[in-house]
This record gives sequence, structure tokens and C-alpha cells, in this order.
Amino acid sequence: MQLRPLTKSKFHNVSKYLGKVSLPYVAAAVAFGISACSPIDESQKRAEEILSQMTLEEKVGQVIQGDISTVTPEDAKNYNLGSVLNGGNSAPGGGKTASWQDWVDAADAYWRASTDKSDGGLGIPLLWGTDAVHGHNNLQMAVIFPHNSALGATRDEDLLRRIGKVTAHEVKATALDWVFAPTLAVAQDDRWGRAYESYSEDQNLVSDLGAAILLGLQGSPD
Repeated sequence: MQLRPLTKSKFHNVSKYLGKVSLPYVAAAVAFGISACSPIDESQKRAEEILSQMTLEEKVGQVIQGDISTVTPEDAKNYNLGSVLNGGNSAPGGGKTASWQDWVDAADAYWRASTDKSDGGLGIPLLWGTDAVHGHNNLQMAVIFPHNSALGATRDEDLLRRIGKVTAHEVKATALDWVFAPTLAVAQDDRWGRAYESYSEDQNLVSDLGAAILLGLQGSPD
């Protein structure tokens, strides 16, 4: 699959944003594209400053991600976790009927725990990723959209952009920042159990529709 590359200008926009949230993930993001960026930007310097202050335990914790079904806010604080997630079968409280307020309260609890500096740590903000691949599909009363195979059949980039925008709106309303979407598989064999998560067998169509929904989810640069 050939996706359109991240241009130098777009990379600067991404790294500039990451610098604002002061996460050690900046180091990985900047390192990934540093060859395209000259001179070294402020995000790189900020990342190196943070990394120089981190203990080994904090560095290890930052690359660990646990599902909210098994990781508590206290765990996030004690182990300096960099992120948590809710997969396709988990939601706050351990069920599928959590209210909007339950989601917000849980997000706040993880955030407060991760930024707590009472133990002498840096208090690096935690990220929560949600499995919002068909809309914010674990949230009660959220808008649910068709599988990717059906959306691919529309060949409608504007529709995909609008779906991404609705999804982003509802995810943001629950105080989350990160979605595990879209799935950009290019299925070649319909016997694969998740072929329905592919927009098409045509890599160009997958690329075009993937770009469209990403614009809906993230907005345009700047």
C-alpha cells in the first residue's frame, strides 16, 4: 500500500503541536522525520530536555499502554504509564452502558493521576486512545457508521470527511484525544476475517478515502 508521504511543512505542524503538550512522544515523532527538518526545531529540544530528566522507570512506563478494563488511574500514576486505551469491548465501569459523564470522569481521573507530581516525578500527561473505528462506537447513543467495505463502495471522499468530523466531535465530547482509526487495510482475499475493515482492494481508493477521513478527524493543518 502506498500512502501519500508526510511533507516537510506538515511534519513541522505535527511536531509543533506535540511540543505544546510536552510529551516524551515528541522524541519519537521528531526522530522519525528529523532528516526532513533542518535546523532542529524547538520540539526536538523540548523532547531532549524532558528525556534528560526522566528516570529509567519513567521511560519504561511511557512506552506501556494498558486497557482501562485492567489498568486503574492509580496504576497509571504508580507506573508512569504513557497511555491507556479502551478496546472494542471495554468502556468505563467495565460495561458497555457507561454514560457520557462516566467517560469524562474517567478521563479526568487518569489525567489527574498521570500529572500528579507528589512522588517527585515529572507528571507527564497520559494519552487515552479509543477504538472509535465506526464512530465513537463504545459510547451509548453515539452515531454508528457502516463498516469500511460499505463506505468504500460509496467512493465518496466528502462523506468520509464528514464521518471523521462527527466521530471527532463525539470523541472530544468525552474528553479523549486519540482514536485508533481509520483502518487502512487493503484486503486482497475476502476470506480474511476482517476484510470488511478495508475500504477497497484498490490501494489508491484506500489512500484517497483514508486521507479524507483523517482530515475529518484531525482537521486541516493549522
